[in-house]
Amino acid sequence: MANTPQAKKRIRRNAHRTVINKNRVSQIRTKIKSVEAALEAGDKAAATTALAAVQPELARGVARGVFHKNTASRKFSRLTKRVAALA
Repeated sequence: MANTPQAKKRIRRNAHRTVINKNRVSQIRTKIKSVEAALEAGDKAAATTALAAVQPELARGVARGVFHKNTASRKFSRLTKRVAALA
């Protein structure tokens, strides 16, 4: 149990940051799913525009510490490869 005022403050702050980070991850996953939905439908134009919306979100997730940079790079690379293969 936290005894010091600083430890209590860290617990409060960590709980608040957890909510923010969960929302951020959820938003990124939703955008990734929009790319995957366009890929399933075979709509290359929609997939390309959705992919363009995913890239800055992934980069922002890395900057905010939600994702590791290699994880974001891997996700974006795999999506890009799938969109390019759609022809």
